[in-house]
Amino acid sequence: MACYRLILIPLLLLCNILISDAKGSLAQFGEQPLSRIAIHKTEFVLHDSARISVSPVLLGLEGQNSEWVNVEYTFSSPSNDDWIGVFSPASFNDSICEAENTWVDPPLLCTAPIKYQFANYLNTDYNFTGKGSLRLQLINQREDFSFALFSGGLSKPKLVAVSNKVTFVNPKAPLYPRLAQGKFWDEMTVTWTSGYSLNEATPFVEWGIKGEGKVHSPAGTITLTRNSMCGSPARTVGWRNPGFIHTSFLKELWPNMMYTYRMGHRLFNGSIVWSKSYSFKASPYPGQDSLQRVVIFGDLGKAEADRSNEYNDFEPGSLNTTYQVVKDLKNIDMVIHIGDLCYANGYLSQWDQFTAQIEPIASTVPYMVGIGNHERDWPGSGSFYGNLDSGGECGVLAKTMFYSPAENTDKFWYSTDFGMFRFCIANTEYDWRPGTEQYNFIEHCLSSVDREKQPWLIFLAHRVLGYSSADFYGDEGTTGEPMGRESLQDLWQKYKVDIALYGHVHNYERTCPVYENQCVQKGSDHYTGPFNATTHVVVGGGGASLADYTATRAKWSYFRDHDFGFVKLTAFNQSTLLLEYKKSSDGKVYDHFTISRDYRDILACSVGSCPSTTLAF
Repeated sequence: MACYRLILIPLLLLCNILISDAKGSLAQFGEQPLSRIAIHKTEFVLHDSARISVSPVLLGLEGQNSEWVNVEYTFSSPSNDDWIGVFSPASFNDSICEAENTWVDPPLLCTAPIKYQFANYLNTDYNFTGKGSLRLQLINQREDFSFALFSGGLSKPKLVAVSNKVTFVNPKAPLYPRLAQGKFWDEMTVTWTSGYSLNEATPFVEWGIKGEGKVHSPAGTITLTRNSMCGSPARTVGWRNPGFIHTSFLKELWPNMMYTYRMGHRLFNGSIVWSKSYSFKASPYPGQDSLQRVVIFGDLGKAEADRSNEYNDFEPGSLNTTYQVVKDLKNIDMVIHIGDLCYANGYLSQWDQFTAQIEPIASTVPYMVGIGNHERDWPGSGSFYGNLDSGGECGVLAKTMFYSPAENTDKFWYSTDFGMFRFCIANTEYDWRPGTEQYNFIEHCLSSVDREKQPWLIFLAHRVLGYSSADFYGDEGTTGEPMGRESLQDLWQKYKVDIALYGHVHNYERTCPVYENQCVQKGSDHYTGPFNATTHVVVGGGGASLADYTATRAKWSYFRDHDFGFVKLTAFNQSTLLLEYKKSSDGKVYDHFTISRDYRDILACSVGSCPSTTLAF
């Protein structure tokens, strides 16, 4: 049989040490299933007795961007450790990798699979017959695919067979649009991914009011290189070309109007490659008194419908959350995902998987994102936390794959207005303490809103800067990030922030209206009259494995639920706001509260927000 060779990927100094360190850290918690695979230690023991084949070989014949394939395989020496890896591009075996240092000997397999599954999955007799089959789902990711059968488990992989190639009809097609609010209320941005460089085609969006004439808006194009990443595995085994990311700005929208759009790439021969058509509803006018509904969650992650890539079911709630939001999409105007988006952790192929998963949502309503530790953190990169959680991405993928109206996309803090809402979205991976640039942003965002027009003031951040009963905070003797509440609680109180929402802790918890660790008002399902204090809500149960609570329950902890779920905010008008907590398993409401107040109530002073007075003449 022919001898398969390895792909040449230039590795950076000490990258293999970083692979080992990062893998040890990530694998401990199972946060990125691909990190379990020691792909750089692969041995080549191709067997004449081993076969693997995939059908069909040509996908997307009817315009689909996702298809299921049948994988069949045989091996004369089967075991429980055998697994199937899906590789893209298919020619992962084209050349030789050289050892980077004396600690690692060549040959090395330098690219991780985009997904994997064990050979005995749903094949209970595989160990006896050596025969098995799988149905796996593929999405269009700009390249062809091949499948490989490995023995030796994930820690000592041995390549024994490689399949035929599989490809989509048009692998470069424009895909996975992500809408986002622009820097102005009447502006919508469309970001998408394709395989077309500017040397091949000109990207644009065709759009207009539904049923009326259409206009074309140009799009900017960004791509990334391996050197755009900060470290391993993003620069090494996790690297995969992310394609070209395009963003177009649709301006001067009429409030509340329905628009249709599609992405196009004009080739230099004059022909146009189109995406399918989508639609969205333009934002309401700032301060408009009407029904406005916003879904909020953190820590969604991605999961595979075919159950591949699931180490210890780390993200079991992800698909359920996505399904429930899609199911209720006609009653949702915006989604805010406050950090820990897909947990790619340096395995870049997972960003395609994630954007494909959320496409039904993000293509229809603005999908606003915040930055979490699994997007940003890396030692020596300027992150407030010097850990390895981003897998060497350092926020580059998040800010490229998703548009935000931030003045500085690297720092990624911003405000966005939607009708009667003002959302102030902080970045907990940068310093927020008094005197910092971010602290000044937060105060400006909170202080500059006209509460007569936009009465509902919402603060959002990934890590908990307020209150949480998470056991890992309790073990540190805190109820949130150190210096979080201490630094910001006076701002929340002074500017009368209605609700502060956080992710990071993978569960749900709601406080009483709380200030300086004390309930200013008893927890309730209904609050009326003047503002008393901010209600803090942890909504980090989007999909990643759940976090436990401390054994002792704090007095400020009013309601908590150890399950997957999300929050829905509904502003009925200028004086009534409803928060609902829904479980991802069934979409039903398990906690809720309303706030009823008028503008005079907002003007009234409260604890910590009353102006100084004097009787002096």
